[in-house]
Amino acid sequence: MALDTSRREALVVVALCLAWYAVSSASNVVGKLVLTDFPFPVTVTMVQLLSIVLLSAPAFAAFGVRRQTDFPRRYYWRTLVPLAFAKFLTTICSQVSIWKVPISYAHTVSPLTELRVKFKYLCIGTLIIINIETNCTVAVKATTPLWTAGLAWVLFGERQSRGVQLSLVVIALGVGVASATELQFDALGLGAALAAAALLSLQHLYSKRVMRDTGVHHLRLLQELGRLALALFAPLWLACDAAALAAGAAPATGWARGAALLAADGALAWLQAVAAFSVLSRVSPLAYAVASAAKRAAVVLASLLALRNPAPPLNLAGMALAACGVLAYNRAKLRARGQPALPV
Repeated sequence: MALDTSRREALVVVALCLAWYAVSSASNVVGKLVLTDFPFPVTVTMVQLLSIVLLSAPAFAAFGVRRQTDFPRRYYWRTLVPLAFAKFLTTICSQVSIWKVPISYAHTVSPLTELRVKFKYLCIGTLIIINIETNCTVAVKATTPLWTAGLAWVLFGERQSRGVQLSLVVIALGVGVASATELQFDALGLGAALAAAALLSLQHLYSKRVMRDTGVHHLRLLQELGRLALALFAPLWLACDAAALAAGAAPATGWARGAALLAADGALAWLQAVAAFSVLSRVSPLAYAVASAAKRAAVVLASLLALRNPAPPLNLAGMALAACGVLAYNRAKLRARGQPALPV
């Protein structure tokens, strides 16, 4: 009976991961269309954050998601607000890393803003960036599982077996190779990218901890963090894009098509966030980081197919290496537990 329950849970996680990958790939393609037509990434980010806030309440009510937990005031300010602020810092670090190091292929990263003159294709959702140049940013983002394992050890004393550690290195190398055929390093940009990866790992760890400590439903946590992130991001939008939009800036093909693309992009960003938090609620932060790293390779593959980007052999080899790393991770976890491990 317990084995059947474990298998059912495994199938649910697999289905959620497949949905997560599919939505992320669709977001990647739609995001490119949005920013080609309407190169205002800060506004696109605001639409995506607004979508998380506005779509969550009616959708969760319709599907019977239990009401939000009343957080103690002290816990709210000591845990949730810093968690939302960490998301904001990830945005800033990602901005600096992309400013100093060109972006590579369609791939997911933390939300960020930009100087429009510097980057043309940039889409922020719960984690999306788009461009077709080569760099080290994606390779650095692929180290998220390593950061998650390291921080879990430092903060909570959680140790991983050698097999798991080796598989994480293989995944990071595979995604890095799949995402970047040329590495262009800049000290500030590399440092900012590493900081963003570390902050992203901290968000995984503490979001999971909030779920465990308070019993809050993971989708209600998403809704609350989205609301806080929107409040933090609004001043940045006012400083960057509000004046240009007030002066009459509009999508190149007109507001009818532009608004439709923005709405689709916002809805996909919300669905991606729902899928991501649903996965995080069912697996460990490390397993989630591995799934996220594998998703990067899946999004690169989707961009090659949907956007007809060139597919150098090195990129294909990197995707294969990342897939082998995920399989090795599952195998190592199975051996460590002595029972069927949940998929990542």
